[in-house]
Amino acid sequence: MDSITQALIFTTVAIAAFLMTQAILPFLRARTILDHPNERSSHETPTPKGGGLALMTVVLAVWVATGLYLESSTLLTWALPCVALALAGLSWVDDLRGLPPITRLIAQITSVSVILLLRPTPETFFQGLLPHILDALLAGIVWVWFINLFNFMDGIDGITGIKTIIIGVGVALIGNGAEALLGGILAAAAAGFLRWNWHPAKVFMGDVGSIPLGFLLGWLLLNMAGDGHWAAAIILPAYYLTDATITLIRRALKGENLWHAHRQHFYQQAVQRGLSHAKVSSMVALLGALLVTLAWLAEHGWSLIALSTALTLTVSFLFLLKGR
Repeated sequence: MDSITQALIFTTVAIAAFLMTQAILPFLRARTILDHPNERSSHETPTPKGGGLALMTVVLAVWVATGLYLESSTLLTWALPCVALALAGLSWVDDLRGLPPITRLIAQITSVSVILLLRPTPETFFQGLLPHILDALLAGIVWVWFINLFNFMDGIDGITGIKTIIIGVGVALIGNGAEALLGGILAAAAAGFLRWNWHPAKVFMGDVGSIPLGFLLGWLLLNMAGDGHWAAAIILPAYYLTDATITLIRRALKGENLWHAHRQHFYQQAVQRGLSHAKVSSMVALLGALLVTLAWLAEHGWSLIALSTALTLTVSFLFLLKGR
C-alpha cells in the first residue's frame, strides 16, 4: 500500500473518530452517564464518560476492513477485534454500574489466553530464549499487566490519547506488514478522539475505551518483539510502564488495596502541585516523541544506547513530574 493511500486512510479514521465522538456526546449527556469528581479524581466538574464507545466503533470496524483488504490471518482480522469487542462490552457494563475487580481480571486473562492459544505455532515472543510454554506464559502475564497499566494511567485529560498516538506511530514506523498499518490506524483514531478529550475534556474515554485499546496495543507491541523489534517494543511504552509499575510497587509496600482508585501516579502528582492537565499531557507528548526517535534508532544499530537513553529520560521525567 503506497504512502498516499495510507495517509488517506489515517485522515479518514481521524475524522470518523472525531465525528463519532461528537455524535455520542448527546446520548451520554441525556442519560447522565457522567464521571463525578471525588477525592481520587483529577477533574472538577461532572463530565460524560464512555467516549470509548465511539472510538472503539471506528477502530474495530477499520481493523476488520484492513484485515480483509490485506487478506491477513483469521487471528488478526477476526479473533483480535472480536475479543476486543467482548472486552469493550464488559468494560461498558463496568463503566455503568461497576464490576468486581476479579471479574475484570478473569475476563482479561481469558481474552489474552484465547489469542495466545489461537496464534500460529511455533511463533514465540522472546527471541527463542524460553521454552514455548514459558514464552507464552510470560507473554500472557506481560500482556495482562499492560492492559491494566494502560487503564490505570488514564487519569487526566488527553494523556491516554497522547500515549496511543505515541505507540501507534512507533508501531507504524517500525512494525511489519498489517501490524504497522494497524498501529497507524490506532494513532489516527486517538487523534480524532483527542480533540474532545483535551483539557478541559468534553468527554472521558472510560474503561470501554482504555481496556480494549490496551489489549490491542499490547498485542501489537508483543508482535513487534516477536518479529525481532524487541528494543522498540520496550522503548515505546516506557513512560507508562515505569510510572504504573513504580506506583504499584510503592502502594503494595504501603499495604494499600491495589484495585482502589488513587491519585499517586507521577503525572497525577504533577497536576496536584499546580500543573494543568494540558501541560502535563504536552510534556508526555514531548517525551513520547523522543521515545519514538529512540525506538527508531534502536532499529538501526543503536539498541543498547537507545535503551539506556530511554531509561534515563523516563526516570528523569518522573522526577520532573514529582517536582524534585
